[in-house]
Amino acid sequence: MGVEIERKFLLRSEAWRQAVEDSERIAQGYLVSAEALRAGHARASVRVRRAGELAWLNIKSAQLGIERAEYEYLVPVADAEAMLASLCDGVLEKFRHIVTVDGVVFEIDEFLGDNAGLVVAEVELDAPDAAFPRPAWLGREVSALARYYNVNLIEHPYAHWAPAERDADDVGEQASC
Repeated sequence: MGVEIERKFLLRSEAWRQAVEDSERIAQGYLVSAEALRAGHARASVRVRRAGELAWLNIKSAQLGIERAEYEYLVPVADAEAMLASLCDGVLEKFRHIVTVDGVVFEIDEFLGDNAGLVVAEVELDAPDAAFPRPAWLGREVSALARYYNVNLIEHPYAHWAPAERDADDVGEQASC
């Protein structure tokens, strides 16, 4: 079984931009909706993602937190495009920037469209309690807040968030991932 251990953070500043090593545009959609996950009708989120000339199908266990079962498979780009166009309720687009700090890779997602203005950093770890660098630009951790999960950003985009959702640590979220 594949396992993903990932922590997600907001950013304090734009200082990370000077260290970007690579960037790519990503489009992704979900074959299982946030509503189905919230209602308990699905035990996994199923995502299709296209980045450049590659595409993947990704399956993650439907649970909040930093450690989840994860499986990922390459699929033909034409199949991914067809799924994004016809099987997904919406498509989320973002730029993913790669920044390495002391040998640790941070993936910084800068969202587009209705999620413009939201920028988060993710770091994948070998263990839930693994140490990792904390650059000055790394802000508040949001790993356990469902509203920051990509599947939820399609249904409830950042542009529609109330000020309390943007500022609060927890606004009574339901556990859907």
